[in-house]
Amino acid sequence: MEEVLEEYVTYLQIERGLSANTIESYRRDLSQYIDFLKKDGKKDWNEVDRFFVLSFLQSLKEENKSSNTIIRMVSSLRKFHQYLHQENVMALDPMLHIDTPKKAQKLPKILSASEVERLIEAPDTSSKLGLRDRAILEVMYATGLRVSEVTNLKMDDLHLSMGLIQTKGKGDKERIIPIGGTAIKWLEEYLTYSRSKLEQRGQESPYVFLNHRGKSLSRQGVWKNLKALVRKACIKKEVTPHTLRHSFATHLLENGADLRVVQELLGHSDISTTQIYTHITKHRLSSVYKTYHPRA
Repeated sequence: MEEVLEEYVTYLQIERGLSANTIESYRRDLSQYIDFLKKDGKKDWNEVDRFFVLSFLQSLKEENKSSNTIIRMVSSLRKFHQYLHQENVMALDPMLHIDTPKKAQKLPKILSASEVERLIEAPDTSSKLGLRDRAILEVMYATGLRVSEVTNLKMDDLHLSMGLIQTKGKGDKERIIPIGGTAIKWLEEYLTYSRSKLEQRGQESPYVFLNHRGKSLSRQGVWKNLKALVRKACIKKEVTPHTLRHSFATHLLENGADLRVVQELLGHSDISTTQIYTHITKHRLSSVYKTYHPRA
């Protein structure tokens, strides 16, 4: 069964061209599924039917897994069993009559403009790492890049004289994003005064953002530094690197940006993904109305 999983992973890499993070997510879900199969004594894929899949999903509920985790698992299983059926590994697809649970719509948390300002100004720019962190925050808020896109940003991706940044998003889809003057200023300061000190002699790195050892900064590194800066800025909300991306999109829409433009900037293939931000702006309008209207 593990061999079939590895073949499927290869198919996702080569034929579907999915990103490493997406493939890892599929692998994690399906490894859990195969473990459940083994515990039940299943040795052949054709022994798996609809009722077995339902019992697996029920076990996830009993483990108090979130509805979003179960929805993702159903999606992983659906695609996997389609593949097994197409490759004649299974005679029937057990997912055909299994419905996907409805996703509870959860509005992403965002920062206000003043909170963003406090956070961005939190790093100590007199130090080389503080200057780097300021540049990272400026770039994330100015462009809406995902944290993985920030850490994978290379020197060749910067076109600052034209006010543009090039990036590869999910599924290796390339896009070009404008970057504002303030972010360019701090990025250039970092490149001039900080990056040159972080880069080790004789070990030139193609990456823009480096750690104290001169290697590319990891996503975990960005997360850890952000947590410390959130505390320093006295922001009580739960803030993740994605919070800046959410704030970028919401603030654009609040200031009159077109939804299609925001979709393009974020690199969403489907506009329904971007529409979540219109719900946030409506929610905030309603909140302001209730707070300030005398008869609300």
